[in-house]
Amino acid sequence: MHRSTPFISVITPIYGCASTLDQLYERLVHTLTQIDANFEIIMVNDASPDNAWEIIKKLAQCDLRVKGVNFSRNFGQHRAITAGLDYAQGDWIIVMDCDLQDQPEEILKLYRKAQEGYDIVVGKRIERKDNFFKKLSSHFFYKLYNYLTDAQIDKSIGNFGIYSKQVIKNVKLFREQNRSFGLFVLWTGFTRIEIEIKHAPRQEGTSSYTLSKLINLAIDSIVAHSNKPLKLSVQFGFILSFLSLLYSIWLVISYIFWSTPIIGWTSLIVSLYFLAGLIIGSIGMLGLYIGKIFDEVKQRPLYIIQETTFTKSTNET
Repeated sequence: MHRSTPFISVITPIYGCASTLDQLYERLVHTLTQIDANFEIIMVNDASPDNAWEIIKKLAQCDLRVKGVNFSRNFGQHRAITAGLDYAQGDWIIVMDCDLQDQPEEILKLYRKAQEGYDIVVGKRIERKDNFFKKLSSHFFYKLYNYLTDAQIDKSIGNFGIYSKQVIKNVKLFREQNRSFGLFVLWTGFTRIEIEIKHAPRQEGTSSYTLSKLINLAIDSIVAHSNKPLKLSVQFGFILSFLSLLYSIWLVISYIFWSTPIIGWTSLIVSLYFLAGLIIGSIGMLGLYIGKIFDEVKQRPLYIIQETTFTKSTNET
């Protein structure tokens, strides 16, 4: 019986990898055909600075199973994933990067595991083929994130995985401005398993995640998913107050019983600057949370689409 909707949807954000798209398409078709010939490949062009959109349009003209979405400007990887999810119709949805570090052939392994009764199967990279800086920054990001959110996120796990339609239906309900696909999936629950996959070296260019972008991502993710920094600032304030009280009592006792003079203007000034820094830092932290609230209440769209290679009616459910 012919299906009116695809069985599998593959979503891949496109940025800075134009030369890999033809190979990505060929390898995806070869792999997906082994599962079901009725599939769709949704390529979301996140304002890639190369000629990626022209290549996507060419692929879509040759194969209608390729669906291109072109953003009006760069909105970021996770918003590109969101756009792909909004158009995906498959019973199973695969999310992967476009640079071929997520190898299309590993999809077979993910799919077979999902058939054992799992709603979420994510790939755990046996050995990350990234440069030293990216490995190091990723390590510190997850250490900091896990501590400040009380979560246990494995740094060897990315977005590459296969997800049931039920999972994605619930993930699509998340419309907040701070996007993190992997964290949204983790929050939903469902039956989940992690399996080892091979991670390939990057074939073209370098990662678009610079140090400043990684820091901003860390701040956004922590603020969006945890209020622990606020609790820590309150606890630290109480600890300082308690220690200050104990020290004050000690000074009074020393003066009464041993006539010890209370001196030390330098230490006093240093203490004042220290406390002032803590107060300003705490206010700044609170300001971050207020700023994120301000972003949410504006209710701006998550992304703007300039054009697609298909008509909207083909994706209406």
